[in-house]
Amino acid sequence: MDDRSPLHAQLYDEMARRIRAGIWQPGDRVPSEKALVAEFGTSRGPVRQALAALRSEGMIIGRRGAPPRVQRTAPTQSFDTFLSFTEWARELGLTPGQRVVTQDPRPAPDDIARELQIDAGDVIVEITRVRLLNDKPAMLERSVYPYAIGHTLLTADLNAGSIYQHLLQQGVVPIRARHTIDAIAAPPLECEQLSVAPGSPLLRVRRIAYDGLGRIIETADDRYLPAMATFVIENSAEHRTAFTRHSAA
Repeated sequence: MDDRSPLHAQLYDEMARRIRAGIWQPGDRVPSEKALVAEFGTSRGPVRQALAALRSEGMIIGRRGAPPRVQRTAPTQSFDTFLSFTEWARELGLTPGQRVVTQDPRPAPDDIARELQIDAGDVIVEITRVRLLNDKPAMLERSVYPYAIGHTLLTADLNAGSIYQHLLQQGVVPIRARHTIDAIAAPPLECEQLSVAPGSPLLRVRRIAYDGLGRIIETADDRYLPAMATFVIENSAEHRTAFTRHSAA
């Protein structure tokens, strides 16, 4: 487990790994809180937080008073790989790549300030990159950070690595995110960077990410070529499952 992230996030990662790897099979009872506390050498608080996160993503289910069971009826992605294009691409067996378009500080306009819950005019860090799958453009990624969080990105080599992994190394750990998906017509920058005709359809995913204290650490606007990625949402009467991202290749 990664000592840089909160304990409950480390426990969640390990439990989710066991589900994804089939160590905990669909229908299996999840070990009791007492057993998990003993195994991981921790208190009940982090264990309960990790189990709550698994429930919120539909990976385990269980009514009050009943032991939770693994509920994994469709392949899903971990939270890490959804936030990290690099990890998602590698999980698919594809080679991730990126090309930086902008990497600048600037004053926050009103709409970005509202999203980040800062004052208009406060300094933000804006990163725009073309993301590649096997050297082919897949999407245009715009990510914006409060300066206190994103300032180290200004000197990072973002043509060579993952923003997500860089932030983790700085102790910035996204725990929760809200996504909004819609379709848009390609504006000029997207036409230029993705080599599409004006007005071509793009899938847009807007994201606001939060850390373990509930602070907003990032707002993002990712615009995908429909031929390169699709999104799947699985619904259930018993729980809500976070959507997943799939390669359309």
